[in-house]
Amino acid sequence: MNLERVSSLPKERLRAEIGRVVERLLEEERVPMTAAEQNRIIEEVLDEVLGLGPLEPLLKEPSISDILVNRFDKVYIERGGKLSEVPVRFRDNAHLLHIIEKIVSQVGRRIDEAQPIVDARLLDGSRVNAIIPPLALDGPSLSIRRFGRHVITQEEMLQYQTIMPGMLKFLAACVQAKSTVLISGGTGSGKTTTLNALSRFIPEEERIVTIEDTAELQLQQRHVVKFETRPPNLNKEGGINQRQLLRTALRMRPDRIIVGECRGAEALDMLQAMNTGVEGSMSTVHANTPKDAFSRLETMVMMADIEIPARVILQQLASAIKLVVQVARLQDGSRRITSIAEVLGAQNDQVDIQEIFTFERTGVNAQGKVQGRFKGTGIRPKILERLRVSGINLPDSLFTETLPVNQ
Repeated sequence: MNLERVSSLPKERLRAEIGRVVERLLEEERVPMTAAEQNRIIEEVLDEVLGLGPLEPLLKEPSISDILVNRFDKVYIERGGKLSEVPVRFRDNAHLLHIIEKIVSQVGRRIDEAQPIVDARLLDGSRVNAIIPPLALDGPSLSIRRFGRHVITQEEMLQYQTIMPGMLKFLAACVQAKSTVLISGGTGSGKTTTLNALSRFIPEEERIVTIEDTAELQLQQRHVVKFETRPPNLNKEGGINQRQLLRTALRMRPDRIIVGECRGAEALDMLQAMNTGVEGSMSTVHANTPKDAFSRLETMVMMADIEIPARVILQQLASAIKLVVQVARLQDGSRRITSIAEVLGAQNDQVDIQEIFTFERTGVNAQGKVQGRFKGTGIRPKILERLRVSGINLPDSLFTETLPVNQ
């Protein structure tokens, strides 16, 4: 096949042409085959030519959230928070490498022995990470984190028991009042999903600038400017990191800056932005608890190679960030907001925080579902005064609500 010419043809015409070729070959080989089996072969050829080969059927299933290729003959998926192996196979490592090269070339990246690790994304926004030999010992390895076009709504968050109504109402009020929110959690816990959901409460008239390593955010507002970092080329030139994009964003009159994930020295610039007038910004960070989130941010700020005393860093963090939302993926695969904590200040070389809402686990039921309850701690947060000045009044009863889960 002339692949360049083939890719320019309409899919229906291509399908008809391939169908005729398959029929002729089967007649020559005298292979008995039903019409359904012939159609399956035609689809597989089309997937190989126009798509991503054996991965195409998996990518067409919206219920799959992760596709993990350990090697050419070991493919796993995550569905509903649970991992399972699937009978999808590549022909060999060379076939898998070809598909990886196809993915990264679509976004102007390259992967080879000189540059054996790459981050990329698919046309639907799914995030891709690939690593090949000599770093990957068993052959090329590929992971795809799916991001559907559907952004979870507040009704769905309540339906899936990700959060209880009082917590959602409180977070919505804080976002509207331009309080800076940090979303903390482990890998696959739902940080980006939560960030997308909370961004719905940003007023439509505000100008938002997003900064990401790989574009994942799906904000629903119209006035959004999206930035994405660029890795350096083989000569270590031309790379643009989050720090540079953050400085550019500050010159573009943003009402809010959303950093997809804070993972390095850009934490210092983000901190400066939050403390110099860009209120209501949001970001995510990998951490197990709200306190750990501040330890991680403190370490990232120190990566900037600027001599700033730890005490000053903590004071600035406590001044900039008003709320920490902790998300977690539980053992049954469900994702929940397990804590909403208010930042009070910095004392004795540590950030002082208090929990406003929490999720208490009580066990696992017969169906394997995690049991527990959302509850307010009964503490009246200090941020209520900021909300009142913004014209938002919340009842004190909101902070004593309790909601059982999977009882």
